[in-house]
Amino acid sequence: MTPLSIAFLPLTDSAPLIVARERGFAEAEDIALSLMRDTSWATARDRLVYGQVQCAHMLAPLAVAVTLGLSQASCPIAAPFKLNDNGNALTLSAELAAALDPDRRARVQDPIATAHDFAAAIGLHRRKPIIGIVHRFSSHALMLRYWLAYAGVDPDRDVTLRVLPPSLMVQALSLGEIDGFIAGEPWSSVAVAEGIGEIAAAGVNIWQRGVEKVLATRADWAEANGETLGRLLRALDRAAAWCDDPANHEELAALLARPDHVGQPAELILHALSGRMPLTQGGEIAALPNFLLFHHGAANFPWRSQALWIYSQFVRWRMVAPGPENERAAAGVFRSDLYRSALAGRGVAMPGASMKVEGALATPLAAASHEGSLTLAPDRFFDGLAFDPQDVEGYLRGLHAT
Repeated sequence: MTPLSIAFLPLTDSAPLIVARERGFAEAEDIALSLMRDTSWATARDRLVYGQVQCAHMLAPLAVAVTLGLSQASCPIAAPFKLNDNGNALTLSAELAAALDPDRRARVQDPIATAHDFAAAIGLHRRKPIIGIVHRFSSHALMLRYWLAYAGVDPDRDVTLRVLPPSLMVQALSLGEIDGFIAGEPWSSVAVAEGIGEIAAAGVNIWQRGVEKVLATRADWAEANGETLGRLLRALDRAAAWCDDPANHEELAALLARPDHVGQPAELILHALSGRMPLTQGGEIAALPNFLLFHHGAANFPWRSQALWIYSQFVRWRMVAPGPENERAAAGVFRSDLYRSALAGRGVAMPGASMKVEGALATPLAAASHEGSLTLAPDRFFDGLAFDPQDVEGYLRGLHAT
């Protein structure tokens, strides 16, 4: 058995890693998988960078940021497998939420109107709103910035973004240290169940196929251990498919609820898995069928175009200087070549291309696949814009013009 250690955070989207170990998919690939539970993304990142673990559950933008050397020395990261799409929500204090549309289901389903409501509420709030984010380089933070900017809110001027570990968001909201937070599940469900917050927006309604967490490893380790990595990806593919099957959701919720995993009640974990999200304590339930996706519709495929969308947002918010070298490095983090190498000949439907125009699909589309049949799900951004990875500069010019 090949020993492998993976760092993870207690979030519902760590499920494929936990299932790979607990359901025997890793063992079937002759891997002795150990999972190291961390509290913060910075700790998980450092464990990976400094070789304490071989792989990590990682925010997709953080993998790109580490490669580009943002806020630390550069360490090239390979992300050959996406663990999920979507899965996060914006939760606000009752005081701040009261300034939004009182029809809670309507406001979650209409991110355009809610963005404008939020913009109007800023000047009426008792202070500049403080919104918790799990990391500066997180999908959640980038989508929050994207959403706020649509309504004319400058996220670096009009609100305060405060970095907190996901598991501390509920406590910070209850103490009044923050006015809301955007994080992966189950933390919004926990805040709602405790009567501390109200869900105001869902990531799936900002970007229908929003890239979230990836399996990350050092690029040099991936190149030196290709056969081992391939076995791990095959185990994760089976685990992700198992997680996405509704017939397994109750068992999955119970497994994640264990103290050594997510450590929150199974009934709260089920909210994201079922796509039925209570918006307030004992109140309305929003039907969000694609709230969290683990496998179907090529959810695990590491599209290089999604890495470039992340890069475009880094440039937009002046986190990195634009340039061909940075653009190439960012695109190279998402390793579709390693994904294909690991899963070729296994009956796994995978796209024939490694990039696509993000946000262009309003309806399901049958796509060219090396094996089997593949249907890509709708992937629209809430504002109707599309991202062409072949023209990052033009895309950014268009954003600045709006």
